[in-house]
Amino acid sequence: MNQDVRPAEVASPSPVTSRSWVWLLLALALVVVLGTIAGRTFYGERPSELRQMGGTTMGTTWTLKVVLPQGAPGAWVNAIGDTVQSRLDRIEGLMSTWDSTSELSRFNRSSTTAATPLSPETVAVLEVAAEVGERSGGAFDITVAPLVDAWGFGPGPGDTPRPPPAATMASLRPLVGLDRLEVDTRAGTVSKADPGVVVDLSAIAKGYALDVATEGVVRMGATAFALEVGGEVRARGSRPDGTAWRVAVEAPTPGSRTIFRVLDLRDEAIATSGDYRNFHEIDGVRYSHLLDPRSGLPIPWQGFSVSVLHREAVWADAWATALSVLGPDEGSSLADSLELAVLFVVQGEAGGYEARPTAAMAMRMER
Repeated sequence: MNQDVRPAEVASPSPVTSRSWVWLLLALALVVVLGTIAGRTFYGERPSELRQMGGTTMGTTWTLKVVLPQGAPGAWVNAIGDTVQSRLDRIEGLMSTWDSTSELSRFNRSSTTAATPLSPETVAVLEVAAEVGERSGGAFDITVAPLVDAWGFGPGPGDTPRPPPAATMASLRPLVGLDRLEVDTRAGTVSKADPGVVVDLSAIAKGYALDVATEGVVRMGATAFALEVGGEVRARGSRPDGTAWRVAVEAPTPGSRTIFRVLDLRDEAIATSGDYRNFHEIDGVRYSHLLDPRSGLPIPWQGFSVSVLHREAVWADAWATALSVLGPDEGSSLADSLELAVLFVVQGEAGGYEARPTAAMAMRMER
């Protein structure tokens, strides 16, 4: 401050008075600075807003809702969306059975039983699949693809689905089983027990892709968001108002979408499976797209759903399918023994639907 310049309305201030103005202005500046720091420390970041973006992947769509500081650069927002898309595209390029050029499709076409090097991502998914398959007693089996195709639920074209002939089933059964693949995670290789073994990761790849995309969003610096891929959701942090992200669980009604229950989601994932969306009706009989690998037959159609909460979507995805194959009774018992948070929605005895949560899920729903 230039002490030679004095306000016109102040007449000949003494040196002490001039110094007092200087100290007063410095003090006010210090108050502003400390107040700004204290405000940021106490209140957190500046007011935030919710931004939404989306795209397509794996024959479905993805949607990201992310909480961003107000005034975040547009380039950063666009980069987050690009990160999600590129990571989802990579997993699709590795594990899709609908893409003939994918890594998995090439492995399925190979006629060798020798150890085949695969990407770390594919090997990681195969490892999770093997563990869920073993813990579920074979209810989850990624080698079930030949039977899925035979029943008309696979990626290939075909006529109106019919139950496959017994001879066809007999010829395919030796290709299905948890022992048909050998995964060497240390070497990063996979071996077939028979050249005809075919792997289908459709019941687990989407969850893994969701995890990979989530990791990408976190690396971009986002701390609060909900990412949905084809109905599966993984959330982190809270909504702008500080509450948990909320996810609707549908009633398992074929041909319609109605909300049965809403669950809170924070720093975890949810995946839902069931027999009510994808099925064939042949001569008045409904055949679910979910096959029991142990019998080679579609599970009996009951009109139910199962939603699984887990910290990682890959596990939620796989367990949702495994528990659907096991059904509400056997599935609930296994889920309770593993302390999984699972919600079965089943047909009520008096009509409508009723909730059958595991103990871990019931505690969540009571909060």
